[in-house]
Amino acid sequence: MRLNERLDAARGIRRTPEPPVAPEPMTEDRGNVGLQVDEETLPPEAVILAPAVIEHHEDPLAAFKESAAQELFARIGSRLNDSTMTEEKLHALARSELGQIVAAEQTALTAAERYRLIDDIAADVLGYGPLETLLEDPTITEVMVNRHDQVYVEREGRLSESALRFTSEAQLRRVIDRIVSRVGRRIDESSPLVDARLEDGSRVNAIIPPLAVNGPSLTIRKFARTPYTVEDLVTFGTMTREMATVMDAAVRGRLNILVSGGTGTGKTTLLNVLSAFIPSTERIITIEDAVELQLQQDHVVRLESRPANIEGRGEVTIRELVRNSLRMRPDRIVIGEVRGGESLDMLQAMNTGHEGSISTIHANSPRDAISRMETLVLMAGMDLPLRAIREQIASAIDIIIQIGRLKDGTRRITHVTEVQGMEGDIVTLQDAFAFDYSAGIDEHGRFRGHAAATGVRPRFAERLADEGIALPMSVFQPEVRLSREF
Repeated sequence: MRLNERLDAARGIRRTPEPPVAPEPMTEDRGNVGLQVDEETLPPEAVILAPAVIEHHEDPLAAFKESAAQELFARIGSRLNDSTMTEEKLHALARSELGQIVAAEQTALTAAERYRLIDDIAADVLGYGPLETLLEDPTITEVMVNRHDQVYVEREGRLSESALRFTSEAQLRRVIDRIVSRVGRRIDESSPLVDARLEDGSRVNAIIPPLAVNGPSLTIRKFARTPYTVEDLVTFGTMTREMATVMDAAVRGRLNILVSGGTGTGKTTLLNVLSAFIPSTERIITIEDAVELQLQQDHVVRLESRPANIEGRGEVTIRELVRNSLRMRPDRIVIGEVRGGESLDMLQAMNTGHEGSISTIHANSPRDAISRMETLVLMAGMDLPLRAIREQIASAIDIIIQIGRLKDGTRRITHVTEVQGMEGDIVTLQDAFAFDYSAGIDEHGRFRGHAAATGVRPRFAERLADEGIALPMSVFQPEVRLSREF
């Protein structure tokens, strides 16, 4: 079917009247080939209950959009990744070329249809294709592309399938290549998986064949364009005002904090909120695999690790960046996540005068965070006895903040735990706040409870008092709520 005919079909226009066709008995093909159903011979209730046939309308211009995109790649493909060309110039060049491509088709299009067609093709080639709509939706927190024709999204902690689709694997690969090329990464058969980021800081993971059997897969974890504040987390119910008061004092008092949680629980968001308590007079060094943190202070140096190139050289690991940061006169070291031998260097930095450091770790509870830290230290390749590792952990880390995503989809801080020291060969922990599950679930399936104070005044409160930061006893009393504004 020619493009004009597809357009007519989309608009509901019939150019040539078709001759009338005699009615034929309806044929149902649902596993019984040739089964004929004549409505006149059926009782009325049988006709009413007959299942409806759902028609799937495809984009009549999909084929033209794909061919136009290929033509645009042929014309300016070499300049798409030209670092000397700004995004504005690239967009202007692409739209100019697209105008010529669409005009050459000699298709009867209105001005509005022509502009919309150019916008769709430009979004495919220069943007994120059908993902543009999902990324603009503020209610969506995660986008998961399982394959080109299956896209899921997360809203309020719950997953649902999106109606948007990629036209082909080639279109999905173009979007992936566009994302990774912007941050200096590459993805191909020799390096078939990559972590990258969007311009707004959203985290991207892409994996392609041969590792992805069903075709390229893309996962985007969106971040708020305006970073969340402590007031936002209090409003969301992620933390209570008493917990916010304690965290504020702990950061200003230069306690070493470890944020623990599973995948997608909000560790990076909480890390951003904690970093906002750091005084603007201090020098902050951030170290990440892919830059995600959005610190609001001015005196910040952001470091990002680098993977090996195609020859297997040039890799710069998190551990090397941690070591280098010690020579950069940091007041605070903020590590996006420890997942390897850099954990030993972080502990040593915390124990050698770099107090007030903050990091995250994957673990399901404060006790699991200690065990995982022990394992990560062993990955550094140092033959250290287990007791020596535990002494390092107990001496370096002051507070573990556990955050989790509950069954109702909400993200809550479930524990604020003090690392008190060693008793024998065991690292002793004491909860200052713990989530109260006994309140049950409301009519909407959400947990009624929140993290309540245990009534135990932590030892670090005395240390903070010596620093001139007083914490009132009321924050550690479960029944009392504060009205402090941040």
